[in-house]
Amino acid sequence: MAAILIENQIDAQIDERQPAPERRKVKAKPPVINETDVITELGVWLSGMESFLASGRYSFADSGDVKGTADMVKEFRIAHSALLRVARLNALLLSVHKTEQTAGQISGRELSDLAAAIRDSILISDSMIRSEYIGVAEWKAWSGSLADRLTYLTAFKKIVRLAEAEGEQFLPSQLRQLINAMSDDPEHAELALVLPRFGKILKWLSVVGKMLEADEPLKPALLIFSSVNEQVQELIGSINNRLENFPDEEAAIFASLDAASYTSSIELKKVYTQELAGLARVRPSPSIYARMETSYSLLTEGFQQMLIGFARLVDPKAKGHDLFPNFKKKLGESLVLRTELSSLARLVQTAEQQPEKQNIEKLQSTLRDFMVAKVRFLFYKDTETVERFIEEILVTKQNKDLVPILHRFGAYLDTLFGQVNLRAVLAEHPFES
Repeated sequence: MAAILIENQIDAQIDERQPAPERRKVKAKPPVINETDVITELGVWLSGMESFLASGRYSFADSGDVKGTADMVKEFRIAHSALLRVARLNALLLSVHKTEQTAGQISGRELSDLAAAIRDSILISDSMIRSEYIGVAEWKAWSGSLADRLTYLTAFKKIVRLAEAEGEQFLPSQLRQLINAMSDDPEHAELALVLPRFGKILKWLSVVGKMLEADEPLKPALLIFSSVNEQVQELIGSINNRLENFPDEEAAIFASLDAASYTSSIELKKVYTQELAGLARVRPSPSIYARMETSYSLLTEGFQQMLIGFARLVDPKAKGHDLFPNFKKKLGESLVLRTELSSLARLVQTAEQQPEKQNIEKLQSTLRDFMVAKVRFLFYKDTETVERFIEEILVTKQNKDLVPILHRFGAYLDTLFGQVNLRAVLAEHPFES
């Protein structure tokens, strides 16, 4: 879908042997647009908008930023950018609207009403974001007005509901079959209740994943993370309520649900109190990308790993790479990276303790090889630090200057190794030195 929003690339088959006038008659085929995909992505953004308008001040606040809590210019700009995206998606939906109703039973009139509401809000926010300072009162007035208007729009309700229905099916086929099957098995019944929530969270995150792949502006994705935050909190609450009334605490499903609740809360804390905290006020694009990528990966891989655990309750032989196509690639990269980091740490330690020419040259050669291929397996946020250390090591000639650098790099590699070892895809692959 990201490709639809950014650029519609059309290939036309033209016979160069024809005369020019004949070639001009050849018309390019119109792009094929999946109406359901457009509705779903629009629903994801509208859901995020609703969540962000309700908690924009607090979702990603940095506790150390006292001034930022009173100045809402950044939040206005993020919401404005997201509104522009919503307007484009809605316009795209209107452009393919050829029947009385869309695939989701949304009328053209309802879409036009939504377009009018978004247009009015964009006009107001466009003037607001030009200000150097916008207080909390102005934010509350504008966000409250927009939230109320959206709530009363029929198209808004229908589109979000349709997106949620699509999201609940955003699961591996084995788990979708489990949800749709009529079974008297109590474990299957429990899974059928909780799995759709996981699917919806992963669907929302998949929109962020497409933005990362397309290298699009990422701050608007904070709206999606705001909605994901709400969904995960609701998921944890729902699981905990079920666990309190669960009849058999020794059952495998109880342990899996309990682990899912605990893991979800841990991942949520990592993402929202560390990676995304204060991100609305971060300016450098590399920093924004790095923190967004880490947040997306932590949540996506974490929830995929939980779903793999649930799948094994039904089929003990279920494999992660069979359920999620990206899992095998990510696992392979993480295994290689972990081994390489361990090997690098040993070489660095040897060169630090015995800074002889042979040891240093071996380390430098290994570092060059690492930079050619393995460095791309790191998260973006770690790449810059590793590259800076390696550059220093390669250009430093005097041992008295090199040894302190090696000491710092060794300590950093130990920390980095620990972080990689905690990746969700490596949960079932303990390191063997």
